Amino acid sequence: MILVGLGSNLESAEFGTPVEVLGAALKNIERAGVRLLGCSPWYRSAPVPASDQPWFVNGVARFETALAPQALLALLHRVEARLGRRRGARWAARIIDLDLLAYDESIIVGQGRNGLVLPHPRLHERAFVLAPLADLVPSWRHPVSGKSAAELLSALGGGQQLQKITD
Repeated sequence: MILVGLGSNLESAEFGTPVEVLGAALKNIERAGVRLLGCSPWYRSAPVPASDQPWFVNGVARFETALAPQALLALLHRVEARLGRRRGARWAARIIDLDLLAYDESIIVGQGRNGLVLPHPRLHERAFVLAPLADLVPSWRHPVSGKSAAELLSALGGGQQLQKITD
């Protein structure tokens, strides 16, 4: 099971609102030969860590591919660049953010700032990942802790602001 987190909190002159940007990201990933198996509902979430930037739109998608984890991550970075992402300050506002959250049961410890780490090292700390993940794949379990997304989400308490988008 390959899971990708999607986020956007800036509009794009070319692609539109954050929701439209996320839709364009999914289409671009599919055009590259990665099969989309499903996508969670979208959520609005306050920035983490807290800041005065616009709220994000977040979701989680499930994919199938023959690409190895590192190759898939490289593809996600190319899609981000194609949609206008310019990497700058960490946790800054962005047009698009694609995070490889989990790749089957793989546990990979990367080296250096850009090394691949699976499962994503902050997945278990983020309501904006765990809530859509629990919606999309309730049966998923964290490869290290063995806990479900719902269990991890309930352990966070209520500190992170999150709203499911229903329209």
